Amino acid sequence: MESRRKFIRRTALSSAGVVASSLFPMELLASLRKNVSPNDKIQIGLIGCKGMGFSNLTSFLKMSEVTVVALCDVDENVLLKRTADLGEAQIKKPKWYKDYRELLEDKDVDVVIIGTPDHWHCLQLVDAVAAAKDVYCEKPIANSILESKAMLAAVTNSDRMVQVGQWQRSQPHFVDAINYVHSGKLGQVRLVKAWAYQGWMRSIPVVPNAPVPKGVDYGMWLGPAPKREFNPNRFHFNFRWFWDYAGGLMTDWGVHLMDYALYGMKAKTPKSVMAIGGKFAYPNDAQEAPDTLQAVYEYDNYSILWEHATGIDGGNYGRDHGIAFIGNNGTLVLNRGGWEVIPENERQGWDKNLGPKIKAVPMQYNEGNGLDLHTANFIQGVKTRNSAILNAPIEVGYNTALVCHMGNVAFKTGTRIYWDAEAGKFDNAKANQLLAPTYHNGWKLPR
Repeated sequence: MESRRKFIRRTALSSAGVVASSLFPMELLASLRKNVSPNDKIQIGLIGCKGMGFSNLTSFLKMSEVTVVALCDVDENVLLKRTADLGEAQIKKPKWYKDYRELLEDKDVDVVIIGTPDHWHCLQLVDAVAAAKDVYCEKPIANSILESKAMLAAVTNSDRMVQVGQWQRSQPHFVDAINYVHSGKLGQVRLVKAWAYQGWMRSIPVVPNAPVPKGVDYGMWLGPAPKREFNPNRFHFNFRWFWDYAGGLMTDWGVHLMDYALYGMKAKTPKSVMAIGGKFAYPNDAQEAPDTLQAVYEYDNYSILWEHATGIDGGNYGRDHGIAFIGNNGTLVLNRGGWEVIPENERQGWDKNLGPKIKAVPMQYNEGNGLDLHTANFIQGVKTRNSAILNAPIEVGYNTALVCHMGNVAFKTGTRIYWDAEAGKFDNAKANQLLAPTYHNGWKLPR
């Protein structure tokens, strides 16, 4: 029982990892940094400084050879706050930009972090690669399937180092768990479950439109998204619950967890997808994306099931998030807290138990900071110019984004949809209309 309590406590801390990383004491960061020759410095520009973008930057700055020379954000209040935060780490004020294209013209910038809302990722990554910048791009790589394809093509046809922020790819216990799955000890895996139950997320009350806050370039924030009156619900963190800018929990937590479901099964796109769900917890609030969703992906000889729910923590196996590989011999359960193997029993008839088919593996706890390992892996790629060493190259982000967006497309169409991998489209006209977004305000979708 004490071991289980420790596991739940560790899991809770791991689940809050994004918040914890953004709260890293800047004074401590100052003490970690050492003097480095100017010739050895890697100079970073950050686009999107509010949330995970600044967490990523903080992680990079734990490496003394990395320095930040430019910040870009449409909200001047954020630029002021982040400059003050960097000052606490004894880092001088970087150059400020509100238009990311001006930052990309800055010859002092070697590496770009993209930490903006999802609907901006495609344009910014394609433009950054064209400007000969190496890029660390937050997940999901894009807000649609065709944007993801454009990004894959842009990176593939360049010599740039690009890492996607699916940082669990660098976390040792995740890697160890997948090695166990690949060993075959679980027997035939017939079902993979991936889930995110987010009890912390409460209703988003409907609020009226409001004036644009002082210091915010709202037109630049919207970018290619449809023009709308400013509403506080759609700004900063909560953008992820609105279709114009993101894909809800399916592409938020789903990208992290479905990535490992695919990795474990050595899988790419499914044969078919179907999804059901809706706004069952908070039917009348402001959120557009479903607060409850189940998506089933068909593969040869197995299926993958995605589940999410907000306002509930009681997920599978007593975990609020995770991946379970369910095989004939046993089940491996994995999340940010650790992994374990639960054996199946050999049976003779319904009442005779002959014992476990395989040896149980007790909880293997998480050790180390996955984000820090991930950013360090990227910087090593930048130094060596060897993209083969990257743990989450563009292909990883692309494969996962496609599958997660397919889940949302199936939900929106309300039917089972079949994917033609060779043609790159569905068998359903309504689904194919959702492959690409319509760009607005003079912005053009990269081809």
